Amino acid sequence: MSNDRKDPTGAGAIIAFLILGGAITGGLMGQPSIGLLAGVGAGIVIALLLWLRDRRK
Repeated sequence: MSNDRKDPTGAGAIIAFLILGGAITGGLMGQPSIGLLAGVGAGIVIALLLWLRDRRK
């Protein structure tokens, strides 16, 4: 049996690193909450883009 579908790309680590990076960057700028939210938003966008890319395969 040949299965041509590849395993999906996980995005959990990307989301986690962006959340941490956003919180650290925001903390250095005096706004850790905004940095955290920016990291979450960027992580979700990247995760959605990866999901859409995997869905087309």
